[in-house]
Amino acid sequence: MIIKGLKINYKTLGEGRPLLILHGWGSNSERWRRVGELLSQNGIKVIIPDLPGFGQSDKPQRAWNLDNYCDFVEDFVNFLNLDKFYLLGHSFGGALAVKCGLKFPEKIDKLFLISAACFRRKTPKKRFFYILSKIFPSRFLSSSLLRRAFYRFITKSDYPSVNGVIKEIYLKVIKQDLSDVLSQIQIPAVIIWGEKDNITSLNDAKIINQKIKDSKLEIILNVGHDINIKAPDELAEVISKNL
Repeated sequence: MIIKGLKINYKTLGEGRPLLILHGWGSNSERWRRVGELLSQNGIKVIIPDLPGFGQSDKPQRAWNLDNYCDFVEDFVNFLNLDKFYLLGHSFGGALAVKCGLKFPEKIDKLFLISAACFRRKTPKKRFFYILSKIFPSRFLSSSLLRRAFYRFITKSDYPSVNGVIKEIYLKVIKQDLSDVLSQIQIPAVIIWGEKDNITSLNDAKIINQKIKDSKLEIILNVGHDINIKAPDELAEVISKNL
């Protein structure tokens, strides 16, 4: 399909009530296939697009922010004639799902926010190493290996793994903190988190649960951020019982 001038790849699994899955940053529809297959066995039509810039979908021609991605999702669901559907978002896709829940709530039966990256705060550790990198840029980050280690393991950032317009998109996305808009969500929401998530903390899940009035928190034990890969059966079970 072509949306906003971009070729978009997507998967559809099963028949029944539609559930749209928005994957996380750097992910794609294939990484959600197992979860989709399990859900499709319970009378659910699972739809998983490769978001623009990921998987087999085209990259945007300019740097998008969350609002631009939200516009894309709205065009996507209109193209598929989805009047009512469940919306699930993981990590970056979770933040995007929140935006969609605010823009066209009348279309969404329920939100499933999985390890949603809604908060973009700077921790003391990140501020310390950011200052250090500015003071000692040539020594501290003198090689690509050190830069990758610095961003990935210290700041938990995907910045060095992207380039071109995707890098510009990444920089825009991480500036958009949703702390002040979560309380405006009026759709029922199920918040699902991995007990050992070290990318989006379990404390974030509790704050989202407090801010969204009609919400429920589900914690999957002994798993981290990539629940769809490490615990697809448990994740599908939790989703199914909350539909």
